[in-house]
Formats: sequence, structure tokens, C-alpha cells
Amino acid sequence: MTGTTTLDLGPQARIVARLAAAVPDARLAHRTPCPQYAVSDLLGHLTGLAVAFRDAARKDLGATTDTAPDAAAPVLPADWREDLPRVLGELAEAWQDPAAWTGMTRAGGVDLPGDIAGAVAADELVVHGWDLARATGQQYAPDPAALSAAYGFLLAAAEDETRGGGIFGPVVPVPDDTPLLDRAVGLSGRDPGWTTA
Repeated sequence: MTGTTTLDLGPQARIVARLAAAVPDARLAHRTPCPQYAVSDLLGHLTGLAVAFRDAARKDLGATTDTAPDAAAPVLPADWREDLPRVLGELAEAWQDPAAWTGMTRAGGVDLPGDIAGAVAADELVVHGWDLARATGQQYAPDPAALSAAYGFLLAAAEDETRGGGIFGPVVPVPDDTPLLDRAVGLSGRDPGWTTA
């Protein structure tokens, strides 16, 4: 996926923040569609990726952008209920700058063009929003523009032979006539029919 201009990540960031705010403490230990993540791990991952992609947009390269997402287990900060919405807002604000979408940047220890990094950020917010909603029994309707960008990125990456394992596993086949969100979820290596049962 190349040639992305700019995308307002604010609506999707706010959706994820609302989902997180509705998570009761009693659900933090519950499982998620990411087999190695409990809800608390997923929230910690979201906090970390929001910081990393904020800094990637700002071209503020360093420890937050150099660390691979699977380098260590996510840690949920004690003040995550205040921290997560704050860093999600900062991520969205950083990607409002058209310069974020140009040139090169880094995220997860990988150098990549700004427009691709923006698409990856959209993908992370859309797919992990789905993870969080499914794991906590919430309704989920992602921002249509972010969903479209995420789907485009995932479709382009579907043939990558190195994608297996980790957070995003092999593609789960989904019929072409299913909703776009289900197709994106399948491309991310998740079963759109996943439930907590």
C-alpha cells in the first residue's frame, strides 16, 4: 500500500478510547482474540503502540520507535485509564500534520515511509479495537476511513511469507461478500466469529 495521503486518525482513536474506558477491572484477566494476550496485555499494547506511532509521526525516533512489539510482554501502566486516552489523543494529533505522511520514519524497529506508517497505525487501532470489543462484550463500529486504510494495508501484506506467528497470524479465509470489517479481521489472522465462550 503506497500513495496514502493523509487520514484523520482521531475518530478511530476516540472509538478505542471509549472501548477502553468501558472495560471493568473484572475483565482485565479475560482472554482476547490474541492468544497470548489477556485484556490487560492488550490495553498495555495499545498504550505502547500509541506512543510509538505518535513518535513515528513526529519523526521523534528513539527507544519508543526502535523497539519491536514482541520484544517484551506488554505492561499495563497503573494509571492506564488516564494514560491511554491521553496518548491516543496525542497519536491522532501527531498524524494531523501532513509532514507525518511524508519522508521516512520508524516504528517497531522498522524503517518505513510515513504514509505506510500511518496505514499501519490505522490498522493497529482498527484491529485491536475489534480485539478489545470482542474480549469485553462491546459493540464495535470502526471509523470507516480508518477501516478502509487498514483493509488496504492488510490486503497488500497478505502475501508476506514472514507474517505468521506473533500478534498477526496467517490469514483466516473470509467470503468476499462479508462486511469489510470481517474481511480485515480475517486478513489480520483472526476469526471474525471469535467469542469469549
